[in-house]
Amino acid sequence: MQCSPGICPRPSAGGLVAVAGVQQVAVLGSTGSIGVSTLDVIARHPQQFRAWALAANRSVDTPAAQCREFQPRYAVMMDPDAADTLRAVLAGECDTEVLAGPEGLQQVASHAEVDAVMAAIVGAAGLPSTLAAAEAGKRLLLANKESLVMAGHLLMAAARKAGAVILPIDSEHNAIFQCLPAAQSGAPGLEGVSKILLTASGGPFRSWSADAIAAATPAQACAHPNWSMGRKISVDSATLMNKGLELIEACWLFDVAPSRVEIVVHPESIVHSLVQYVDGSVLAQLGNPDMRTPIAYGLGWPQRIDAGVAPLDLVALSRLHFEAPDETRFPCLRLAREAAAAGGTAMAVCNAANEIAVEAFLAGGIGFAAIPRVIEATLSAVPSVEPTSLGVVEAADRDARDVAAWHVARSGGRPNPGGEK
Repeated sequence: MQCSPGICPRPSAGGLVAVAGVQQVAVLGSTGSIGVSTLDVIARHPQQFRAWALAANRSVDTPAAQCREFQPRYAVMMDPDAADTLRAVLAGECDTEVLAGPEGLQQVASHAEVDAVMAAIVGAAGLPSTLAAAEAGKRLLLANKESLVMAGHLLMAAARKAGAVILPIDSEHNAIFQCLPAAQSGAPGLEGVSKILLTASGGPFRSWSADAIAAATPAQACAHPNWSMGRKISVDSATLMNKGLELIEACWLFDVAPSRVEIVVHPESIVHSLVQYVDGSVLAQLGNPDMRTPIAYGLGWPQRIDAGVAPLDLVALSRLHFEAPDETRFPCLRLAREAAAAGGTAMAVCNAANEIAVEAFLAGGIGFAAIPRVIEATLSAVPSVEPTSLGVVEAADRDARDVAAWHVARSGGRPNPGGEK
């Protein structure tokens, strides 16, 4: 794939850049694990940050409670009926204006009063609002990796043109950002860097046999040993597709080819990623597995602020382990790497097929082993083209979803009784 230069500026040689006033933050995906953690950090620093806008999908109870606590100017519900319900629930309780649908998301993401946007909507649904924030020149706290996977060229170009600041929130990319040298431009540079080492926990099935993995239930796939995450990303961690998507994300963020990104399984999830230099040095960022650390880093950057996370006790840890990933038992990692090498819309196709397959697995429609089969079949059937516009990317996404749904319907995988109906 052809990668665009990273645009995450660094402090100048003259010292830290102070940010004046209270920063107005739009939290897109406020009810997910990243959104909840973001609000936790914001609440710890009321003199520095305000939750100016919140956005969720269709469940009303949690957004209503968040609106009562944080009193945002806007709340956005993707589902119009849910927006009507939230308006009724909040009537007379707070002055929050409730918006609906993708238009509402893009409105708050690009609003002139917003300083920072936490892009934490899972999946392809987060792309338009993430792109809108970049086009508006916002400080973009990027937790929606699918935006770069699907449309990395478009997102990076928009950010460069508008002067947006992209700060990676995925713990691995945040760690890489901290370990890279700063170029004269202020962007994270690659001077002296030979390789990026992207760590993976290995997920809940790291030590399972292939037969046991094939019979895994949704409940087992979602039982991540270290992180508390949503069900979709938990399954991606179990298949290692999440690490494949992160590999693609790293290529766009840091302007490296896929061949310069190595995946290393690290079951303790303490070393969040590493950067290897030509002189033999390897720099790593360590910390307890708590997403509030990278969130606080992104919100406070270039300063560091309290995240509410316990300090790391290296003596208590005693040992850290590392191993190579097994792409035979976890073929999704190979498929993502092949999509990255193919370039074009292949990455969007890979992501769309994965979303359809994971949804079917969680619903009990296919077995765990069918997930990579559906993705591979879809990648073979949907041609890759140059992603010259958002419309082209969205068309590839739709085509891939249709093809993947067809393969799900005819899958020979045994329906999983542990799925959600």
